[in-house]
Amino acid sequence: MEKANEIKTFGRFRKTTRTPPTVRTGLVDRLVEVQARTIRIFYRPDPIVTDALNLALPTVPLKNRLFCMVYEGMLLFGVLFISGWLFSTLLQQRHALVLRHAQQVWQFLVLGAYFCWFWTHGGQTLAMKTWRVRVVSRDGRPLGWGRAVVRYLLAWLWFLPGFAGAWLLGAQGWMLMLVPLLNFVLWTAAVRLDPDRQFLHDRIAGTRLVLAAAAKPRDLRGNAKT
Repeated sequence: MEKANEIKTFGRFRKTTRTPPTVRTGLVDRLVEVQARTIRIFYRPDPIVTDALNLALPTVPLKNRLFCMVYEGMLLFGVLFISGWLFSTLLQQRHALVLRHAQQVWQFLVLGAYFCWFWTHGGQTLAMKTWRVRVVSRDGRPLGWGRAVVRYLLAWLWFLPGFAGAWLLGAQGWMLMLVPLLNFVLWTAAVRLDPDRQFLHDRIAGTRLVLAAAAKPRDLRGNAKT
């Protein structure tokens, strides 16, 4: 009789020590989440497949590129403000005309580092991600630092010929803005000369602006939501 009571008591004890279903479900979801993160960290897609997919992507519409440039200008305002503040603080710049040329060189280098780093790490800045714009090489490969630097230098042709023309013509007043604006319009219209509808500086640098796929939100399991 005592042994029977002990068996019943042990059975009740085993029932009470089971893990509740909600806790088990939470542990399984947590393990699945950790596994998904591990796969995303250590999995690297085949570069050949990635290059082929980039090569097959369509060219970005012109309106997307122009809107991206406007958004990029807004973001660069903050970048240039912070870099200018660091320059003036570290070098104790008391007046805007003091070390003016040195600061211009500094801002030029900061912009170059900003763009080249993003172009070589995914091919997209924050503004380019928003408008689904990605820069790749002509054969669909990611950009290296050399090609990124060349593209950055050539991109200044959007503005420098216009400013140089205004200076040579001795432009004043509204002409000082009209000449660079004409340079910008002509450089944009030159996209019609390329069969792939790429900008002239992309054509020279051997790069392409392609329409990237839209990012899909993911759940805790790492699966893309539909």
